[in-house]
Amino acid sequence: MTNVKIGVVGIPGKWSTETLCDAVEARTGFRHVIDMADVSLDLATGALWHGDTDLSTFDGLIIKKISQEYCPHTLDRLEMLRTAEARGVQIFSNPTAILRLIDRLSCTVSLRNAGIPMPDTIVTENRAAALEAVRRFGSAVFKPLFSTKARGMCVLEASSPEADLQREIASFSEENPVMYIQQKADLSGQDLGMVFLGGRYLGTYARVSQTDTWNTTIESGGKYAPFEPDKELIALAEKAQRPFGLDFTTVDVALTPDGPIVFEVSAFGGFKGALEGAGLEAATLYADYVLEKVTS
Repeated sequence: MTNVKIGVVGIPGKWSTETLCDAVEARTGFRHVIDMADVSLDLATGALWHGDTDLSTFDGLIIKKISQEYCPHTLDRLEMLRTAEARGVQIFSNPTAILRLIDRLSCTVSLRNAGIPMPDTIVTENRAAALEAVRRFGSAVFKPLFSTKARGMCVLEASSPEADLQREIASFSEENPVMYIQQKADLSGQDLGMVFLGGRYLGTYARVSQTDTWNTTIESGGKYAPFEPDKELIALAEKAQRPFGLDFTTVDVALTPDGPIVFEVSAFGGFKGALEGAGLEAATLYADYVLEKVTS
């Protein structure tokens, strides 16, 4: 199909970005990778410039990755993309929907309001309250509000000397004034990524720990593996992603001795886990989905 211009917002050279671009180019003959660090917004005209290309003239934009790491500035990039949307460009997923997921607290509040089971969580700026949370949980994970893949997270144990806990809480608080504190869950060495496209369930993969680290992320040595969930687990993940209205996402789920819990709904979803763990060509499926939406 020609004359259809679909750009991919992502990190040039990164596997997931380039794989999605390959799939789009194979279907349209058009390729354009957009690093938001190089984009300029002209509010007087509504133009969104990437080099000498006005992105607001495209038929569609797919947001594969908005920045290398999450931070408050990431929200500004999404706001810029809203101007292209206002001029008629279809954006996948909708920037407003993604905005609700970049901030960990926003995602958590939405999930809790939807009745989704999650780890017990305390959010506070008060260091004494944070110390009390550690005592209450026994083992607590301190998480930055803007982070992915367990970056910046730390585990504090109630059994540690109080002076050490106070020092570590103070150190975390210096970087993260609003402290997001979750009870450490028994993951039994794995957690799950449950993949959805347009709200439709596609498949599940597991992230399996290969070390004694507390998390299962690939960056910490975890490996992808197949997993077949039951209908109840699929229904839980479907319910978790529903309020956000994302075009493509992964729901992070853990199976604990007390039942399944949801950690988060991903703003962008993972292609590599879907491929290596579930055998899903997510980039191809996503490109087909977007092209159908743009041309219908």
